[in-house]
Amino acid sequence: MHHFSSLLLALALLSCPLAALSGAETNIPPVPPPPPVSAAPVSASAETPGATGDVARVAWEYFTGSNAAARAANLRRQTEDFAVRLQNARHLRLARLFAEATSVYTNLLTSAAPDPIKRTAMLELAQIAEDQNDPARAQQIYAQALVCWPEDQGVPELLLRQGLVYKQMGLINRAVTKFYAVMTSALSLNPDSFEYYQRLVLRAQMEIAETQFEQGDYADAIECFGRLLRLAVPPGNRSTIAQRHLYCLVALGRREEAVIQAADFLEKYPEAPERPEVRFLCATALKQLRRDAEAVAQVLALLKEEHGHSANRASELLYWQHRAGNEIANEFYQQGDPMKALDIYLSLAALDSAPDWQLPVWYQIGLVFERLNQPVKAIEYYTDISKRETEISTNTSPSLKAVVEMAKWRADFLGWQLKTEGAALQLRAAATLAKK
Repeated sequence: MHHFSSLLLALALLSCPLAALSGAETNIPPVPPPPPVSAAPVSASAETPGATGDVARVAWEYFTGSNAAARAANLRRQTEDFAVRLQNARHLRLARLFAEATSVYTNLLTSAAPDPIKRTAMLELAQIAEDQNDPARAQQIYAQALVCWPEDQGVPELLLRQGLVYKQMGLINRAVTKFYAVMTSALSLNPDSFEYYQRLVLRAQMEIAETQFEQGDYADAIECFGRLLRLAVPPGNRSTIAQRHLYCLVALGRREEAVIQAADFLEKYPEAPERPEVRFLCATALKQLRRDAEAVAQVLALLKEEHGHSANRASELLYWQHRAGNEIANEFYQQGDPMKALDIYLSLAALDSAPDWQLPVWYQIGLVFERLNQPVKAIEYYTDISKRETEISTNTSPSLKAVVEMAKWRADFLGWQLKTEGAALQLRAAATLAKK
């Protein structure tokens, strides 16, 4: 404290004119002027190290915090403080304490925080709106961010987020417009971030194709999926794009192309999760082309597929096995080809012994044997269904209970029919003997 007071006094003295110090009150004789200096004159703008004025200025700036080093240190401290506040808000958001997080984000936006921190705060504030299922609010925030930072390198990502929110709101045309804007805006940005912008553009292209696909606009969707497949740097979900492209081919009636592409898919992607659906689409196209034997082969190959590595893949495989088996086999049955239907139903029944899976298939097998004029075999399957009625719980779907009731009825009807036909045969035999 003593040093600080002394320095302030020195600064005050140095700043006073000499005339003020030479009065009668001081009893100090006036100081004569300094002798002329023979050295070259120094310009007023040049700085002379050690000059009294410079010492005073530096000392004063040090204590007032106005020198460059102090300003830089103060700015660093403020930035670090804003970054800490942003991190706290993020923790609150992830903990789903949305009100508290919103308060911190709002304070950051009204503070003197640098633009990168404010921009991040605004985007995460929009994320809170999405987490709270308020897409309209999220859209407002994204739009405000674009107004505040129209030249920012993150504009393509903002546009992509806007498109996804519009899609969630069901505003499909606006969503597609935003996805196209992603590609346009990315062309004029920093080439050093090429890979980042490339990923954004691929995502936008995929969203455009998926949106058209979901809307049933297969003609436009197939063009978008085709362009994605032709890219030199394909996206990571290439198998999904190929499956969508194949679906569009089948939907548009381009069955020959679909069969060729399905074969190519099954060869290229042996572990793809879309394989079951691809086999189903291939079998459907083959059936429509009346290549029945090949269609049956595809369905049987699907029924022999093994479960995937995860529960989701296993359930998806079972879904496509059940759908393909039933749809294709039913078509053969209805078109008067019960033997092909029987091959598929028998393989389908062997997949799972659960009542809700197996009993409906057994019922179909019974109907096929009726069509083949083998009522005894049909009765066997209907009777087996009835025997498993005790396995059906009270929570079982009404349709499964109806299958059991129909199986009982058909077994009784066929049994009565066989007895009637047997009695008629005996009467005819007796009448024949009587004539002899």
